[in-house]
Amino acid sequence: MIFPERFSNLPDYAFPRLRKLLDAHAPGGDPIAMTIGEPKHPMPGFVGPILAENLAGFGAYPPNDGTPALLAAISGWIARRYGVSLSEDRLMVLNGTREGLFNACVALCPEAKKGRRPTVLMPNPFYQVYAVAALAMGAEPVYVPATAATGFLPDFAALPAEVLDRAALAYVCSPANPQGAVASRDWLADLLALAETHDFAVFSDECYSEIWRDAPPPGLIEVAAATGADPERVVVFNSLSKRSNMPGLRSGFVAGGAEAIRRIRQLRAFAGAPVPLPLQKVAEACWSDEEHVAASLALYQQKYRIAAEVFAGHQDFRLPDGGMFLWLAVDDGEAAALRLWRETGVRVLPGAYLSRDTETGNPGKEYIRVALVAPQEETQRGLTRLRDCLYV
Repeated sequence: MIFPERFSNLPDYAFPRLRKLLDAHAPGGDPIAMTIGEPKHPMPGFVGPILAENLAGFGAYPPNDGTPALLAAISGWIARRYGVSLSEDRLMVLNGTREGLFNACVALCPEAKKGRRPTVLMPNPFYQVYAVAALAMGAEPVYVPATAATGFLPDFAALPAEVLDRAALAYVCSPANPQGAVASRDWLADLLALAETHDFAVFSDECYSEIWRDAPPPGLIEVAAATGADPERVVVFNSLSKRSNMPGLRSGFVAGGAEAIRRIRQLRAFAGAPVPLPLQKVAEACWSDEEHVAASLALYQQKYRIAAEVFAGHQDFRLPDGGMFLWLAVDDGEAAALRLWRETGVRVLPGAYLSRDTETGNPGKEYIRVALVAPQEETQRGLTRLRDCLYV
């Protein structure tokens, strides 16, 4: 049997890798999980009744692109949030954004650019599906450091012209996972200008857009509209996993130019997994309601304040501008995670598990990612143990 080589050098995924590191050791206290970005806030109260009313929908094949009502609800949310009106032919419903982030690359990444192997640009550290999508298409993943020196966002403009000229697309995440940095309007506008100069698309992963500290993060759609960017260069992804505390719903969307969405829809008609009708009804209600989002945001903002109090006086500590993670500097992420587990029972993720080694090193090696998803009291206990173990 001959197997493909293109995925042979992938490391273990972050969480199996973490289990190998920690599970052979007993925890040093009652376990507190602060690893995965799985929201623990209450889901909207209307979910159960809507599901009950629409159970019969499980007996029918759902529309692949999304029901007209759900597409209208998503379009309405984009208009309220970003002030941009998108027709339904520029939207498609996703079975979670990971599916979309992968399949959009399959649908839109060319086999070659100017007769050469295309590049796919991405921040380092990053959400791991970006790299797998690039490798699946035979493209060259280019890992661009997103460090303190660059404001924890990738400096794509610093890449060699040869790399940029071969770029088919660039992934960006704002608020960033794991660092919580937010791309400003000027940063996004500069990226769109770079994409125009070198003829590539921008894939904007905005699934943390509704979790922020001081101000709502700008979105690529609104910046593209304000600058007159080519809509076909702009592909945006969002979901209800973080916004509505429903990671198990597996419901998100992709927005872009009409031709880009036509191509993504065409691919998905052959190989996609549409969201079941009852879940589309729930999603429709979620995108149409802001009350539950505001309540969840208030809980995250309180946890930001808890973190600020716990780490007050620690010079290297920084609060994220958005998202649900702390990105904490340590001497060695793996050693810190293992020590923390063995001495306190707090479970965090080494930053290197979200990064790739490059010629300049691994930008996640000296960090740990800490998820602020647990209830406030548990979050405070976990952060206090972490501080007392690693920073006192």
